[in-house]
Order: sequence, then C-alpha cells, then structure tokens
Amino acid sequence: MSLPRRALLAAAPLAALLALTTACGSSPDAAADLAAPKGAAAPNGASVNLTPEQNRVTTPKVDAIAALVPEEIRKKGTLTVVEALVTVPPLAFYANDDKTVIGVEPDIASLVGNVLGLKVEFNPVSWENIFVGLDSGKYDVGLSNITVTEARKEKYDFATYRLDILGFEAKKGGSWKVTGPKDVAGHTIAVTSGTNQEKLLVSWNEENVKAGLKPVDIKYYQNSTDYYLALSSGRIDAYLGPNPTAAFHAVQTGETEVIGTYSGGGADVLGKIAATTKKDNGLVKALNQALDEIIKNGTYGQALKRWGLENEGVKASEINPPGLPKVAP
Repeated sequence: MSLPRRALLAAAPLAALLALTTACGSSPDAAADLAAPKGAAAPNGASVNLTPEQNRVTTPKVDAIAALVPEEIRKKGTLTVVEALVTVPPLAFYANDDKTVIGVEPDIASLVGNVLGLKVEFNPVSWENIFVGLDSGKYDVGLSNITVTEARKEKYDFATYRLDILGFEAKKGGSWKVTGPKDVAGHTIAVTSGTNQEKLLVSWNEENVKAGLKPVDIKYYQNSTDYYLALSSGRIDAYLGPNPTAAFHAVQTGETEVIGTYSGGGADVLGKIAATTKKDNGLVKALNQALDEIIKNGTYGQALKRWGLENEGVKASEINPPGLPKVAP
C-alpha cells in the first residue's frame, strides 16, 4: 500500500489534481493558494489547511479519565497511535512538508491524547501491519478507519467514534447510481483487498449471481494512484472505498462523483469506525470515556466539520457494539 508522499490526493493523471499536488510540493506560500476556491476544499466547502501548522482544536486533560489509562502507558507519557500509510485524505495524509501527518483521524487522536494527558505519536504502516503491531503490543491503539466486525472483536476491543459509510466513486456525469446489490451487476468495480468494502462487494456479487444477474468484475488495487488511473482510463467503472476519501477526492478533481453510499456494516448492521486496541489490554475504557468527553464538549464536532465529515458523527462512543457479521464458511 505504499505511495510516494506527494501523492496526497491519489490521482496524478487528473488535471485538476496535478495542479493541486504541484502546489503542495512547492513553497510555504502554497497554503494561501490551497485555501482559495481553486485549492483544496472539504466536501462541505470549508477550506483545507494543508500546512504542517495545523492549529488543531485542543481540549483540557480530564484527570478522572486519565486515571483509567493503564499504568505502563501513563508512565511513558505517550499514546502510540498506528494508522494505515497516510495517503487517504481527509482521513490521514501528509501535509505539504511531506512528513507531518494531518487529517480527521490525527485530529481525533490528538483530542483523545489531550483528555488523557498523553503525547500522541503517529506511526504510519501498511494496513496489515496495523494489526500485527497491535497484536505484538508495539502500538497502543489503531485509529485508521477500522470498522467494528464480529471477527475482529475476538482479538480486539473497540471504542467507536464515527459512522462507517462506504462510497462508490465513478466518473462525473453518468446516469448510473448505486443503491443496492442489483445496481452493481455487470459492472467492473475496484476495491482494496482485505477490507470490509471487499467483503460487501463480494457478498453483493454472490447475491446477484444467485438471482441470475450478471456478475461483478472485481478488480483489486492496493495503491490509490492505481485505482484512480484505472478509473480515469475507463478500465473500471467505479471504485468502492471509504466515503470520506471518495467525497474529498471528487471535490478536488471535479472529474468524479460519489454515485452511491452504503453502511460499511451492510444492510443489517450500522457500520461503525472505532479506536482499536488489543483485547483486554485495559485501554478501551479510557478511550471510550475520552471520546465521550470530546463529543460532549464539542471539540469532536469541530474536528469533523473541519474535514467535511459532520454526517459521519456519532452522539456517543460505544465499547464493542454489534459489528459486521462473520462471513459464512
């Protein structure tokens, strides 16, 4: 899943995005250009700060919640946060210095660290290594658009903080819309391997085939540059991924659009994104209460609004709620 850090918006072949990424790699003055209408904007129209100086909203430490953190973590004074390689704006990506991690996930992680009185250390790794690192205890918590699933709950504890909404992104201007399984029959759709969107698409395809509809031609891409190249050249009809990324990318390029959204949990479960820790390591309660604190005091809402993700907010954090069902053998 590795990408050059300058591939901030993951679509080099698209003209509008080329202009944007060029600005990102130029000078400190690029931030002014990117804040203008022709620069980066969130789906809600808000200007996006792509500089290392994020001026993130902060919140005070809450001693009663900080006391819930396991002693080992409190002693080191650092919360080690792991996330997928940061090339997926607005979730997590590099600022225009090519090294500072920015996005809604880092913003929320930083607020949690504030409440717990801990310095947050970001560790970008490949998707599979998120879980390897959590298993080994190398990292304390994963904040990387991780969906709660019943299978994952066997090994991990979850404290939810955002709804899991998937988006189908296609070239702009077509009449095709996706509202359910029958709408993808006969189309060529890309996903990233090992994700919940892959599980959803495979499930829909099986349902369609049983109903006598044309199968989906599923293509697999690990790098965002690859699937956007395929989309722009017509080799795929759509890409299914996290809706925040699809919506953000569509705004930047003006050449694609989200043609349908769906819960990451499928038809029966409301998909939820959660802070993820190794099961029974003692951290989940502190994370849960810290998330509830920032939800109540409004700083969580400010972070979501900054990136145009107000529609994915939750009213409270839950510990280990019902997750995406296991796939039948």
